[in-house]
Amino acid sequence: MPLPKRRHSRARGAKRRTHWVLKTPNIIECPHCHEKKLPHQVCPNCGWYKGREVIPITED
Repeated sequence: MPLPKRRHSRARGAKRRTHWVLKTPNIIECPHCHEKKLPHQVCPNCGWYKGREVIPITED
């Protein structure tokens, strides 16, 4: 296996790692209960998706 003859500089390593960033999730408001939720997911608070109740939420 070939190995590098010289070490890479810190700047070169940092340029390679510029994309190692955590992105913030895209959070939207549920149109039914107005709680925060992920897009294209059933609302965990009310159980609605696309204008209808998908998961019945029981209140204990």
